[in-house]
Amino acid sequence: MKVGVIGCGTMGSGIAQVASTANCEVVLYDLNKDALANSKAALAKVMARLVEKGRQTEDSAQAIQQRILYSTELTDMQGSDFVIEAIIENLEIKHKVFKSLEAIVSEDCIIASNTSSLSITSLAASLQNPERFVGVHFFNPAPLMKLVEIIPAVQTSNDILEKTKKTIDAWGKVTVKVKDTPGFIVNKVARPFYSEAIKMYEEGIADVATIDWAMRELGGFRMGPFQLMDFIGHDVNYIVTETVFKAFYYDGRYKPSFTQKRLSEAGYLGRKSGRGFYNYAEGAENPEPIKDGMLGEYIVSRIVVMLINEAADTLHVNIADSKDIDLAMVNGVNYPKGLLAWADEKGLPYCVSVMDELFEEYREERYRCSPILRKLGKSNSTFF
Repeated sequence: MKVGVIGCGTMGSGIAQVASTANCEVVLYDLNKDALANSKAALAKVMARLVEKGRQTEDSAQAIQQRILYSTELTDMQGSDFVIEAIIENLEIKHKVFKSLEAIVSEDCIIASNTSSLSITSLAASLQNPERFVGVHFFNPAPLMKLVEIIPAVQTSNDILEKTKKTIDAWGKVTVKVKDTPGFIVNKVARPFYSEAIKMYEEGIADVATIDWAMRELGGFRMGPFQLMDFIGHDVNYIVTETVFKAFYYDGRYKPSFTQKRLSEAGYLGRKSGRGFYNYAEGAENPEPIKDGMLGEYIVSRIVVMLINEAADTLHVNIADSKDIDLAMVNGVNYPKGLLAWADEKGLPYCVSVMDELFEEYREERYRCSPILRKLGKSNSTFF
């Protein structure tokens, strides 16, 4: 199988590595020769580390690198069976690329986008044959993260959808099917992990270190929300929140925070700039958490139930099924449990009561309980 990847940034390079590791012939295209050279050098370093750790043999590492052609010519995509675009999140630029690509590849070639924020349907509309177009959303770093969200456009044929899923499954990934809605599963459902943590911090319920401690030590999450925002970068995380908020017609559930906006404006982007919610300068002292069990349990309960409510609403409007929603959150953002399974464990009536108490206190639409959560809670049912 010949696979084309457009864009040799971190994501495009990672996808090329995944495809090559699965024994595909890969063309990695970018207009920037230096960027291609950097991508090639970075892969050589990765392969050397994998050989050192015994995860690849010297021969297999060499073969993976040799199966990738680094090209500045889009015409090298000729003969591809599957092409994945991973360039800047700009609709107009992507449209131009797809129109040029369609004139080069065969009619049977599947064309896909790795976009995390743009409408798959609007991207498909740029093609003469939009039925062949599909969204294929990898998570960073692509070689390590198991999840791939597969998103059909309104125009995508069922045959193309199934072929795409089969291909990505064969690459050793965990695939989930998602309706073409803003944020797909992961970026939509994960919003309260950040927003509710910031809201509690802004209100003085707990400081950054205490909220992070509670979510890690009591909630079982690998990173606390403020740690994770600093790791992702506030420029990136804030823009995703703002994009989802606008795309859902300014639904209050996705309202961005001025706290994060100000950090982004100040250039305090997190780890990559040396400062965010925490200070990463050498010798910097950061606050210690207040290890209060009752406070910690309140923090965990509030954030987890908000996440459960968002997952339930994602099921309610048929964005994905319950199995895929839970698979996505465990494999896409490393949550300790699937949120709907977690809801079953906590008891749906309990989750409804937490949401209702929050709504009673704040009277904000972000705390409205999902209809399916309330309905199943009334009958003491479960998601699974």
